[in-house]
Amino acid sequence: MGKTVEDSPEKEKKKLGAAERDIVALGIAVAAIILFVGAAGMLMPQVVQAWLGEGEAPDLMLTNAVLLNIALLIFGWRRYNDLQREVAERRRAEESARLLAETDELTGCLNRRSGTPRIDANLLAARQTGRALAVFMIDLDNFKQINDLNGHQAGDQVLTVIAERLRDAVPKDAILARIGGDEFVCAFPHLADDRERVDQIASGVMKSIAAPIEVNGLFLEPTGSLGISSSCTSDDGESCPDADTLIHQADIAMYHAKKHGRDCHFWFEPQMEDELRFRNELESSIRRGIVQGEFVPFYEQQVDLETGEITGFEMLARWQSPRYGLVSPDVFIPIAEEIDLISELSECLIRQALKDAKGWDPRLTLSVNISPLQLRDPWFSQRLLHLLIESGFPAQRLEIEITESCLHENIGAVRTIVSSLKNQGIRISLDDFGTGYSSLAQLRSLPFDRLKIDRSYVAEMSREGGSSDLVEAIISLGKGLELPITAEGIEDANAVEMLRKLGHLKGQGYLYGHPEDGATTRKRLAELKLLSPTAEKPADDGEQGGDAEPGQRKAS
Repeated sequence: MGKTVEDSPEKEKKKLGAAERDIVALGIAVAAIILFVGAAGMLMPQVVQAWLGEGEAPDLMLTNAVLLNIALLIFGWRRYNDLQREVAERRRAEESARLLAETDELTGCLNRRSGTPRIDANLLAARQTGRALAVFMIDLDNFKQINDLNGHQAGDQVLTVIAERLRDAVPKDAILARIGGDEFVCAFPHLADDRERVDQIASGVMKSIAAPIEVNGLFLEPTGSLGISSSCTSDDGESCPDADTLIHQADIAMYHAKKHGRDCHFWFEPQMEDELRFRNELESSIRRGIVQGEFVPFYEQQVDLETGEITGFEMLARWQSPRYGLVSPDVFIPIAEEIDLISELSECLIRQALKDAKGWDPRLTLSVNISPLQLRDPWFSQRLLHLLIESGFPAQRLEIEITESCLHENIGAVRTIVSSLKNQGIRISLDDFGTGYSSLAQLRSLPFDRLKIDRSYVAEMSREGGSSDLVEAIISLGKGLELPITAEGIEDANAVEMLRKLGHLKGQGYLYGHPEDGATTRKRLAELKLLSPTAEKPADDGEQGGDAEPGQRKAS
């Protein structure tokens, strides 16, 4: 367990000093008793004879010696009682210090310092009885969001309740430790061939975590991700893992659970460690890539379905990695969000996109996707305004796209930021409409400028035997709210014809070409005479690539 608080040099010196005082007090008491016995043995016969009138008065010196002995005995007795109280208080203080050193103050669980040695001790005991030790690593999902939206006091209440629930959900002989902000470790013995029981306990833990928690009149619904590891119980002489190894393996399995949707549990498997190592390499590469400008904007055409003319572009992020090649945003965006780099990454891309789009025809718009995490930042709109001023790009040509899921996280914060962006002249689109659970009241209360139909509905409509009912319903809703509509994911002419019959829409998709980098997009627009008359020609148009075939002004 390592040195505890009472093992410090200062504590050792205090112990030695107290021991020396105890020895002195004991010596005084023993000497007083010896003197009292000797002096009283001579004095008492003289006192008795004097009382009976048969002898002279006791010797004055001897009497004083006896009285002094009595005083010393009283002093010794009182000192003994004081020492007993000091010892009791010292033991209480040492026990309190030990508890403080080993226990998490908020939840009452063991802490990281004491949890690992306890698991090692239980691991040894389990091996001696022929059993295995299961280790759970439990991490609450999106706990930072609970703190951000409700305050750290609410977060502390949630942690306290979760700790109580974990104690009830795990076996009575289990060790429970809080080793991080919202991370708990649990360890308990089990039969080596009874993996099913461990799974049952894990399922019970997940169920207990997910129950609603009332905090300040609000019902929070936390979830958790859980990883499981188990010790070796083979008799082939193979070395068994220690507590640190088991915790590390459970942590890897927990991360695997987060990657596969959260609110679930997984057992550790060796290949998971390779995946985690690759993930760590990606994180380092992303951090380095932002600094070195490896992330670049690509542009997907948006067209008027009635005329086929290009009306603007949606910016899509791409990573031109020297090591991994051209990486899709589906790979790096979730990682950038998890490691809190999404704002920095997004601002770098928007800065370059505004610079590129400034040279386009003034009729063309630029659409930019915003992460839900960015909408939690109260300064987001100010930073975006700074980018517009820095680039000189007109605010009315910029369109911000937010996903429908953003509306459920904090509608108040979203409304504030959306209103601020609208006041600057920026237009707002609700992206992936139909995939979330936004209500009509939310659509009416937020000043959206456009709805974008999710690509899955367009694909369903154009599929043989597919239905267009959902697309028609969304278009009707848009007309009722006086919101223009853009359809995403258009990949064939049949979808275009069906959408044209439903109203005057915009569309985008691979039918009109795959997303292209800034230089290729500029070449396309130059051929269509859709560049700004004042735009300066870059020194090398082929610098960012030019393999795509030139398009036409009309995309269909």
